[in-house]
Amino acid sequence: MKVVFSLGSNLGRRFDTLQGALDALFDAPGLTFVAVSPVYETDPMGGPDQGPYLNAVVVAETTLPPRAVLERAQSVEDSFGRRRTERWGPRTLDIDLIVAGDHVSDDPELTLPHPRAHERAFVLVPWAIADPAGELPGHGPVAALAGAVTDQGVRPRTDRTLQVPM
Repeated sequence: MKVVFSLGSNLGRRFDTLQGALDALFDAPGLTFVAVSPVYETDPMGGPDQGPYLNAVVVAETTLPPRAVLERAQSVEDSFGRRRTERWGPRTLDIDLIVAGDHVSDDPELTLPHPRAHERAFVLVPWAIADPAGELPGHGPVAALAGAVTDQGVRPRTDRTLQVPM
């Protein structure tokens, strides 16, 4: 099953955190790396006044159930000091599970596909680059969705490239 993660950081050493998160996601068995997008700097959406994010999207294959994939992502967030104190507030690391195959869930702890992914340029723009044929279940081709949200302050960071995990 294909899974797509959105990674973001706007506190501390943002790029180092993204690279560390990418490495940590693939440190244990169960996920196979497929692709990673370029890094983008993005304006925060919602929440309190805060600095810009660095964002990227990671595509992987897995045989793990979606809940185990989510638990892996949350464990990586925790290892980078993620604190869930304020909705849409600044964070050292945010890893969202965007899709897990064609799995659909309305569970508040595991909503799939991610309920706001179709509106967010910081997810769609990098995803369209990492997986040009990507589809967001219930919404359609990622590339077309990305074209509709280009005014959300998403800027490529050509000076930063995430290294493929070994």
